[in-house]
Amino acid sequence: MAGTTTKTVQDIFQSMECGPATTSNTSTAQAWLDNQSRTLGLFIDGKFVNLVDRQTRSLVDSKGDLVCSTVCAVRDDISQCASSAVKGFESWSRLSCYQRSKVLLRLASTLGQHGQTVAELCDLCEASCSSSSLVRLLQYYSGWAQLRDTLIANWTPLGVVLVVVSDDCGFYSLMLKVLPALAMGNSVIVAPGQCTAPPALLLAQLFRSAGLPAGVLSVLTGTDMSLASDVAKNSSISYVTYSGNKQDAVKLCKATAWMGVPVGVSPNLGATCPIIIFESADINSAVDDVLETAFQKTKEVHWVLCVQESVLESVTARLRLRMAGLKCVALPSDDVRVLVDAAVQDAQNSGATLVQSCAVPSGTQYPPTVLCGAAPSSSCVVAPSPGPLLPLMTFRSNSEAVTLGNHSPHGQTACIWTEDLTLALETSKSLSVGSVWVNSHPFSDPCLPVSGHKDSGTCTDGGQEGLYQFLRPSSSSYVPPRPSSVPLDYATFGTDAPPVIIPDETAGTLKSYSHFVAGKACKSESGASLVVHPQGGRSVLGYCPDGGQKDVRNAVEAAIKVQPGWMKKSPSARAQSIQSLAKGLEGKRQDIASSISTQTGLPMEEADSEVELSIARLRDWAAYCDKVHGGTLPVPQSGTGLSIPEALGVLGVVLPNKHLLLSMVTLLGAALTSGNAIVMVPSQEYPLPALAFIQVLLSSDLPAGLVSIITGRRDQLTKALANHSVIKAIWYWGNSNGCQYLRYTCTSPLKTLRLFCQKDEDGKHCGEDWTHPSVLEELWRNAVQWKSVWIPTA
Repeated sequence: MAGTTTKTVQDIFQSMECGPATTSNTSTAQAWLDNQSRTLGLFIDGKFVNLVDRQTRSLVDSKGDLVCSTVCAVRDDISQCASSAVKGFESWSRLSCYQRSKVLLRLASTLGQHGQTVAELCDLCEASCSSSSLVRLLQYYSGWAQLRDTLIANWTPLGVVLVVVSDDCGFYSLMLKVLPALAMGNSVIVAPGQCTAPPALLLAQLFRSAGLPAGVLSVLTGTDMSLASDVAKNSSISYVTYSGNKQDAVKLCKATAWMGVPVGVSPNLGATCPIIIFESADINSAVDDVLETAFQKTKEVHWVLCVQESVLESVTARLRLRMAGLKCVALPSDDVRVLVDAAVQDAQNSGATLVQSCAVPSGTQYPPTVLCGAAPSSSCVVAPSPGPLLPLMTFRSNSEAVTLGNHSPHGQTACIWTEDLTLALETSKSLSVGSVWVNSHPFSDPCLPVSGHKDSGTCTDGGQEGLYQFLRPSSSSYVPPRPSSVPLDYATFGTDAPPVIIPDETAGTLKSYSHFVAGKACKSESGASLVVHPQGGRSVLGYCPDGGQKDVRNAVEAAIKVQPGWMKKSPSARAQSIQSLAKGLEGKRQDIASSISTQTGLPMEEADSEVELSIARLRDWAAYCDKVHGGTLPVPQSGTGLSIPEALGVLGVVLPNKHLLLSMVTLLGAALTSGNAIVMVPSQEYPLPALAFIQVLLSSDLPAGLVSIITGRRDQLTKALANHSVIKAIWYWGNSNGCQYLRYTCTSPLKTLRLFCQKDEDGKHCGEDWTHPSVLEELWRNAVQWKSVWIPTA
C-alpha cells in the first residue's frame, strides 16, 4: 500500500528495535489502578483501608506521569495492623502444613490468571519482576510449607515478621523474604519501598482471594524508612528482615537498636562484584555474557572485569567488536552525568584507556564504556558511579585473580569464566562471596541460597538455609526483652569504674591468673586486674587480668594468622583435634570441677556432672565435623548447583553466667567445628572455670591463636569486640545495654549478631537450654555462612 514501509527481518535485526506493545495486555494494571482511584490504601486485616485524612506519597514513572499515590500510615494504623497480625498468626499457625501449602498453591494458580497484571504493574513502578518467577517462588515455598514438620522438625515459627525493603529494591527481593516467612507459619507485615508498594498491595489482595486468613499478610506504606522503625517499636514484632541498599540498612539497624527486636539485613544493592576471565575461558562466550550482564537496563550491582594478561588483547578486541553500535544509556539526571565524567577522568588519569560503543554525546545520554587498565584504587572501582561503566583490571596468576576478586568490601556474587573445572572450583572456594556463577551470568531461583559475605549481609535468603531466619528451636523459650528505656549514651558505654591495680606485696599472697592469647598464658596489656569473689561471698579467691582493646587486638591478630589454615583442614582432622580437647578435659576433670564448685558454690557432685556433660558435648562436636556439609541443589535448569557451608572467620563470644563450663565448650565446639577462630570473654562474675580450662588448651594440639580467652570487664571487652573490623560475628550473653550497643555499633562493617539478655524483668536467667541436644544444630547454623555455586551444562 502506498505510504507504508515494511521492514524486513534483516532490518529489524540491524536496528534491534522493540516491537509495538500489545494493547490488549497493557490495560489490566491501569484498570486495577483506576479501580482503586489511583490512591492505594493500607492493607490491614485482609482488606484495603483508605483514610481520607492521611498524608499521601506520589509515585511517578520514568516520563514523570503519575502512576498512583499511596497512603502514609500513622501510629494508630500501625497498632491496628499489629493487632490484626497477631490474630492472623494464631489462625495461620494452627493450620496444618498441608493446609498452608494448599493456600500457597492456590495463589500460584491465581497468579497464573493475573500474572500479566502483576508484571505490568511492576514495570510501571520500575520494580520489574516476571510473573513466572513469582509462580516459581510460590511453588517452591508451598513445598516447604508442606514439609516443614517433616524435614525441619524441632523448629517453630517466630510470630509476626516485619519485612522491609528500600525504595530502590526489586519486587523479587521483597517476595524472597515474604513467602518463606509465610510458608514457615509466620504472619507478615510488609513495609515496602515506593516502587514495590503497588505490586505488594495487589499481591496482598490476591493472597486474600486465594484463602489466606485475614491479618496473615498486611502492607503498610509510608513516606520513608522511618515507617519501619515505627512498626518495629510494637511489641508484637518478633523479627525484622530487610533487603535493599546499605545506607538504609544502617539507618534501620541504628534506629531499632534500643527496641530489642532482632534485625537481619541483606544489602544486595550497590555491591561491587568481580567477573574473572581466565586464559582457559571461551573468550567469545565470556565477552558476550559480560556485555549482557554489565550493561543491562536494571543494574543492582557494580561489576568489575578481571582479565588474565595473556588473553587481554583478544578480550579487548572482542569487546570493541561486540560493543560497536550499542545504544547510549539514559542517565537519571545531570548530576549523575557529572559523577560519570569525573569517574572516567579519574580512571584516565590513572592510566586507563576507554573502549566505547560510540562518541560521547552531551546531555544525560552516555555510551557503554569499558575502562581498560583501571587501577584497584581508582574511584570507578572503589566507589563506582551509577553510569554504564565497566572497569577492567588485569592479573597474572590464579592467586592474584582471587586477590582482585576479594578486593571489594562486599561479598555478594562473582562470575568465573574458565573451561578448567578444577580451577573454577578452587577459585570459587577462595572467593569471599555468597554466590559464584561458573561460565554463566547470575540468575534467580529460590532453591539457591543467597548469603552475603563480608559487608553484604547478616542473613541467608533462599533455599532451605534461608528458612531458618524465620524459625526458632522448639526447645527455646527465650523471647528478647523489649526495653521501655530510651537509647543509651553509646559514647560512654564500656567506660565504667577503673580496675584494681595489684600492689606488689599483695600479689604474692593470692593467686593471680592469666589470659590465654596466641597459644600461651599472658598478663593484660594494661597490667591491671579484677578481684575474683565466690558467688554471694566477699572473700577473695584471686585476681584475673582486666583485658581491654589491646588484648583483643593481639588475640585477633593471632587468630587471623591460623584461621585460614584451620578452615582448610579436612573435617576429620578438625574432629581429631576436638577429640583431643575432650580427652584433655577428662584429664583435668578434678581441677575444673573444683574450680566450678569454688566459684559457684555448687556441690562437687553437680560440678563433676557438668564436667561430664562438657566432655560429652565436645565429643558430639567432634562427630559433627564431617556430618553436615551442604549438597547439590535441584535447580530447574541444565547444570549443577552446589550449596556449601563456610566458616565466618573470627568470632567474638561473651560467655553466659549459667552452666559456666558446659556453655563455654558448647560455643567453643560450634566455632571450631565449622572452621572458625574464637575470642572468648568469660563471665565477669565467675571467670575461674574458663581460666582453669586454659590448662586444657595449653596441652591441646590446636594451632596457637585459634582460641583466646580474655577476662575483664564485660562492657569494656564488648566494646573492643564490636569495634574490631576483622571480627565477623559476636555472640553475646549480658545485659540489655550491651545488646543495644552491639546492634547500634556493628553496622560498618556488618557483623552477624546473636544476642541474649541474661536476666528478664524478674531477675531470672533466660537464654539457651545448654543441656538440650537441639542446641548443636542451632549454633552450627549460626557459625557458618552459605555459598552457592552454579556450573551449567550443555
